[in-house]
Amino acid sequence: MYMNIQERDLLKVLYSENYINQRILADLSGHSLGVVNRSLKQLLLEGYINEENQLTQKAENLFRQNAPKQAVILAAGFGMRMVPINLESPKAFLKVKGEYLIERLIRQLHEVGVHQIYVVVGFMKEQFEYLIDEFGVKLIVNSEYAGKNNLHSMKLVSDHLANAYILPCDIWCRKNPFSREELYSWYMVSDAADEESDVRVSRKMELVRTAETSGNAMIGITYLTAQDGASVSERIHQLCGKPAYDGCFWEEALYNKDRMIISAKVAHASDVVEINTYEQLRDLDSHSEQLKSDAIAAIAEKFQVKAKEIVEISVLKKGMTNRSFLFSCKGKKYIMRIPGEGTDQLINRRQEADVYHAISSKGICDDPVYINPENGYKITAFLEGVRTCDPLNEEDLKKSMELLRKFHHMSLNVEHEFDLFKQIEFYESLWEGNASVYRDYEQTKKKVLGLKPYIDVHATEKVLTHIDAVPDNFLFYTGEHGEELQLTDWEYAGMQDPHVDLAMFCIYSFYDRGQVDHLIELYFEGKCDAAVRIKIYCYIAVCGLLWSNWCEYKRRLGVEFGEYSLRQYRYAKEYYRIVQKELEAQKESEEA
Repeated sequence: MYMNIQERDLLKVLYSENYINQRILADLSGHSLGVVNRSLKQLLLEGYINEENQLTQKAENLFRQNAPKQAVILAAGFGMRMVPINLESPKAFLKVKGEYLIERLIRQLHEVGVHQIYVVVGFMKEQFEYLIDEFGVKLIVNSEYAGKNNLHSMKLVSDHLANAYILPCDIWCRKNPFSREELYSWYMVSDAADEESDVRVSRKMELVRTAETSGNAMIGITYLTAQDGASVSERIHQLCGKPAYDGCFWEEALYNKDRMIISAKVAHASDVVEINTYEQLRDLDSHSEQLKSDAIAAIAEKFQVKAKEIVEISVLKKGMTNRSFLFSCKGKKYIMRIPGEGTDQLINRRQEADVYHAISSKGICDDPVYINPENGYKITAFLEGVRTCDPLNEEDLKKSMELLRKFHHMSLNVEHEFDLFKQIEFYESLWEGNASVYRDYEQTKKKVLGLKPYIDVHATEKVLTHIDAVPDNFLFYTGEHGEELQLTDWEYAGMQDPHVDLAMFCIYSFYDRGQVDHLIELYFEGKCDAAVRIKIYCYIAVCGLLWSNWCEYKRRLGVEFGEYSLRQYRYAKEYYRIVQKELEAQKESEEA
């Protein structure tokens, strides 16, 4: 027999409360008096209650069959949206009203008799270790947390989804959302609307994907019965076998076409809060000690405001080196940059400040509103209508190369140099004696270093060079005179042969040789001689190895760059070969 949700809800009320009258049952179950009357008749007919509205043995067996036995807490992710306060601790350890989020969730699970708890960890996994001793949880390490979404975390615990709660670690629940009695699978959403949600609750208490501008806010707490747990586990394994789902949330495994296979459970917005942002934490607990942030303090001091006047805080896309967030203050929008993991070893912030001093008011970049040469914090005005250079768009390339050429011809100077070959050795030294992940690294490195004599002979006069002049750092934006262009992110800038910037643009864009030659033609306006072209090929090989070494260092910090790192190493090898062929062809031509 199929028992609908209303009947199951009513059965749960009768399990925990003695029957008094139908009106009280309606209040406790949240269903109308008519629904209660129909449900009682059906439960009696199917043998789950007797004439006195008391549970039968059949009902008792149903409760035992579906009782919660275990829980999975998903806590592997970065929690990037919490910038600027999650740099030293995962979101699970946000403290609300004096209690860590994850500890409160574990205690609430214990209150209903669920002690078999699996916590999937990744980012700063060591901080979770004490939970093993203090709460008896089991830690499951997701080594792919940096490159894949939590669908892959769920694959690691797919054997523990029967009669199980699944929950994110960043939830604060005013009331205990868990129960000793569950009769069906459900997914919790809020009664509040959310612009980012694509699901809504139907009249049948189904969760249906919607094309509307907003749906019910997805909270993420879920309960799966044994039967549904097995089905979802199988679905998770199927999806994880497809690379297209690497970036998906685990909820994708709950959908059958446009609706979830389990029912909705609606919670009041004030009872269950998902904490995704600094401002959400501030709204929930304005006295939380974790609201203290050097970045927020720096903003407050710079603009002479109180922290609560810094609003509309939202994370921007994480860069390869930094994290940045958008905020508003005194009616204007700004962007603050916060250095990322291991950046203190890679970037000299005083040298960066010197670069900004040299290019200030030259019309090349966004002059910082604030820059701290000690910690690298930087504030710039927000630009409207920003887009980055499209490396496959001819007009974008022409304008970008024109700006780059203009900058190089200024012949600006600073006191420091960016030495390509020293930087290769420096990044390698950060591996702390570990071997490269590439088996032929030593052979490749030897060949690339062998290009130095040719570079030394043909290098042009050193001027201030951007070093990281990649398409993403050429910003087109809406200015006073229509679309304008500037070059941003000057962290690596220093004295160098300016043609290095062309090599950097090419390898970041994943250009093939034809595209490389075309970019060279645009920059030199069709007047590049053969020796300079070969020198740029040399720079592509050298810079490929340079950034490959950089990626290897960042990889050891848990930061993955996917195809980018592999392609950089390939540039080192392939363009060494191209240079050799060009020099051989040149020699044969001279001898002829």
